[in-house]
Amino acid sequence: MKLRSVVTPILFFYLVVPVPSTAQAATPSKVVMTTGSLSEREAALYIAQDQGLFRRYGLDVSLVQVRNGPVGMSALSSGETQFHWGSVSAANLGAIAEGADLVFVAGFINKLTGNFIANPKIKSPAELRGKSLGVNSLSGGGWIFTMLMLDYWGLIPERDKIQFRSLGDQSVITQGLLNGTVDGAFVGYTFGKILQSKGFRLLADAEKLPIPYQGSGIMTRRTLMSSSPVTLENLLRGLLDSVAFIRTPENKFQVVKSLAKGLHLARVEDAEEGYQNVLGIYERKIYPSVDGIGNVIRLLGARNEKVRRLRAEDLVDESVIKKLEKEGRF
Repeated sequence: MKLRSVVTPILFFYLVVPVPSTAQAATPSKVVMTTGSLSEREAALYIAQDQGLFRRYGLDVSLVQVRNGPVGMSALSSGETQFHWGSVSAANLGAIAEGADLVFVAGFINKLTGNFIANPKIKSPAELRGKSLGVNSLSGGGWIFTMLMLDYWGLIPERDKIQFRSLGDQSVITQGLLNGTVDGAFVGYTFGKILQSKGFRLLADAEKLPIPYQGSGIMTRRTLMSSSPVTLENLLRGLLDSVAFIRTPENKFQVVKSLAKGLHLARVEDAEEGYQNVLGIYERKIYPSVDGIGNVIRLLGARNEKVRRLRAEDLVDESVIKKLEKEGRF
């Protein structure tokens, strides 16, 4: 399946702007990376692109915003792309269970982050019974976020007659809540703040709950790890520089501006909430979370025997991360 055939017209490319650097000894290597998420969690990607941080390490990165995780997994598995930024999900665990050559190589956010927002009439998680919830797809990261929250609250969709509606990215899900298409949804802090300002109810801030999870990180193919580990090293160097840029107070305006652009916000000031949350969202040490991957295997394994047989520790390759740590990168 060709990547261009599955990317809808509303999806976009962020093009890297060249930045002079002594590290650029030759023509930058072209790399394609997908993400199926649209939230403040992707700030590290937006900043790395807008500030030309990948070029600093000899990479010309095209970031492709795909509709959902399954599309990203298909492109990565087929070799059309080299990397995917996302979280552990039914899409990637299912692909691995079916023999896909995929592995988690970095974890930039090793926790569940975001807001579970509901119609103002819903006052507690128990009142989600019999309601409809908006998700990006029926196997992607947003669906997993929602399933983990329901699991934490002791709710089972089949038993409690909770329905899922696949709407698209978070901007579309937010509209779905506003117009009554769905009764609740898990969204990032930026869209959560917008919804709360319009009277919608915050049922939980996921970051405050003890839910093990492998959030946003990097996936690639094992064969690429073997054949071109330097490409991954340089990609991660650019992302680490991006995180450092985000954490520097003097860069606030540029970070907020990039967030607003990346999230398609009409007003730059609407990205303020996302900026405040992203300051502390990224890990200091970017190792993938084996416990977080294992928690999703547990959840999905109850319905899928092939997923249940997976071992979380076998789905992680820390070799490049260990090298970067020895270099003092974090």
